[in-house]
Amino acid sequence: MKKFEFTISGNNYSVEIRKFEDNLAEVEVNGTRYQVEVHSNKPVSKTPRLIRKPVDSNGKGSLPANAPTGLHKIQAPLPGLILEVNVKPGDTVKLNQRLLVMEAMKMENNIQSDKAGTIKSILVNAGSNVLQGDILIEMEVEQ
Repeated sequence: MKKFEFTISGNNYSVEIRKFEDNLAEVEVNGTRYQVEVHSNKPVSKTPRLIRKPVDSNGKGSLPANAPTGLHKIQAPLPGLILEVNVKPGDTVKLNQRLLVMEAMKMENNIQSDKAGTIKSILVNAGSNVLQGDILIEMEVEQ
C-alpha cells in the first residue's frame, strides 16, 4: 500500500503499510509483519466560539426600544470613493433619505439616513476616498 523509511535512534527501518481497516493496520517492518492497533485523537478546534449572554426577563442586555437623542454618526459601510454629497450642514433629514452616493467595489451605493435629524457636520467631500468605518456625517437626532 504505502512505504516509508524511518530512522529511530540511528537505526533505519523500512515500513510498508499492507492493509488498514477501521483502527487495525497490518504493517511490515524490515520484512517482519505486525498487527497494529491505531489510536486516534480527535483534533481540538482552534476556531473560537461566540458565546452570548442571555437576556434576562427585565430586559437587561437587550437593545433600547427608543434610541437616545444626541449626536449620531453615519459611517462608511465599505472602503470607497465619495461621488456626491446630497445634504449640507443645517439640513433636516428624514428616515431613509439619501445623504450621499459612494462608489465601492465598482458599484454606486446610496448612503441613507437611518434616523431622522439635523445635519451637524459633513466630514467628506465629493472625490474623498474613505475606509470602512470612517465617519462621513454627524447629525443631531430628533426625538
